[in-house]
Amino acid sequence: MPTQIHIAETPQQVAEDFAHYFAEWAKGKPKITVALSGGSTPKVLFRLWAEQYRNNIAWEKVHFFWGDERCVPPDDEESNFKMANDLFFSRVKIPEANIHRIRGEADPEEEARRYSAEITRYVSSRDGLPSFDMILLGMGADGHTASIFPHQMGLLSSDAVCGVATHPESGQKRITLTGNVINNAKEAAFLVTGWEKADRLEEIVKGKENCTDYPAAHIEPTDGGLHWFVDEAAAQGLN
Repeated sequence: MPTQIHIAETPQQVAEDFAHYFAEWAKGKPKITVALSGGSTPKVLFRLWAEQYRNNIAWEKVHFFWGDERCVPPDDEESNFKMANDLFFSRVKIPEANIHRIRGEADPEEEARRYSAEITRYVSSRDGLPSFDMILLGMGADGHTASIFPHQMGLLSSDAVCGVATHPESGQKRITLTGNVINNAKEAAFLVTGWEKADRLEEIVKGKENCTDYPAAHIEPTDGGLHWFVDEAAAQGLN
């Protein structure tokens, strides 16, 4: 399936475009497994879901997971779960059993194993690996995605469902889906905004030399669709 690029004028419109796409895509599906992302654009998306799509999507059929999480407690301001919970879960009727958070307060290695088992239990499998219906992704200016950083490229090809990553500057531990699981999704969608991402986005989308140094360049679902929802600032090199 070819890569689809959706360009909007502003970050707000990027979130609006994805929210509309998701609502149409979700229609008629009996159960949906989604892995969420952190970041500024998902923050806008969560508000939209809570305010404009509260009654437009059958949220009781959606099971929410995370593509990555910082190893912090769930009430920490850096927690991806806290952001989603404050802006979205707490404002929409979603069964508690449908929210599968990564326990950032636990021992990272033990939690990676526990969360892998939980994903395997709830998410349908294909070719021996979990196959999410939709995975939301961001991309850093260094080309990282989820919490797969350029200095830990081995996480792209790991046989595990989840791995433990280390942020290259802060040293903070994070739990992340591995590349093989991300690429086994039925659909993956990047939400990318800001001029500081433009060079990486251009290199990756155009397949330029050295783009394989960036983890985000290795996200190509083997049997699913890949979408880039980006704003004009991030897309300035794609013309």
